[in-house]
Amino acid sequence: MARYISFRRPDGTASFGRLDGETVQDLGAQGAPAFLKDVLGGDLAALPAIASFARADVRLLPVVPNPGKILCVGLNYATHVAETGRDQKEFPAIFTRWADSLIADGEPLVRPPETTRFDYEGELAVVIGKGGRRIPRANALDHVAGYSVFNDGSVRDWQRHNIQFTPGKTFPGTGAFGPAMVTPDDVADLGSQRVQTRLNGELVQDQPISDMIWDVAFVIEYCSTFAPLSPGDVIVTGTPGGVGDKRQPPLYMKAGDVCEVSVGVIGTLTNPVIDEA
Repeated sequence: MARYISFRRPDGTASFGRLDGETVQDLGAQGAPAFLKDVLGGDLAALPAIASFARADVRLLPVVPNPGKILCVGLNYATHVAETGRDQKEFPAIFTRWADSLIADGEPLVRPPETTRFDYEGELAVVIGKGGRRIPRANALDHVAGYSVFNDGSVRDWQRHNIQFTPGKTFPGTGAFGPAMVTPDDVADLGSQRVQTRLNGELVQDQPISDMIWDVAFVIEYCSTFAPLSPGDVIVTGTPGGVGDKRQPPLYMKAGDVCEVSVGVIGTLTNPVIDEA
């Protein structure tokens, strides 16, 4: 299974590559920063390696560190709709995150001092490979470069200052994206992959992707209607029920915790939690 990552080389420059066990094959440009989104839509398997590094010698970045857009789907599992007490709508709720709110696999999620209600949300992330506008659902999956894992960490009180989501979703270091992108041909049955979140080893979310109210193809069609999609754009497809904010008693992330999000064969994203210094 081919896994593509973004990382910083030992000299600190940004690049991207293919992860082969504990070896990173650098697929970027020689001696210059290089970014995964610039080659999406092409044949990634045909890219030659310019160098190789031990995995331990590079620093992971979010899978796409510089997406033009991050579009997030809210309330896309009936279990989550039910636990929030909301009514099921005809169309999905869409909100955005900023790229600089995200960290990579292994880096610490940062709880800001403005909250004690720092929540996890395990999700499937879709990376766009071929851009387009008004993409028909019938061929929407042809526009997917790959899949990854996302933790849409949420500062719940700021999310609910009013009816908007954005303030609770964009504090720096509160979301995570990684560790790698897996191409669609390596995921034989996307619907059967389970979104699972564990907090300190306890399973707190567990649901198959097939339970999504709006599937990936519909979401691509819907989002591309109001916003042209470009290579490297990311669509985060929603979280299952079981979020900490709706548990009795509530279960929030705090310093010293470890949060793991798995999406079947796509991978596991692991992040410790710290308080903002």
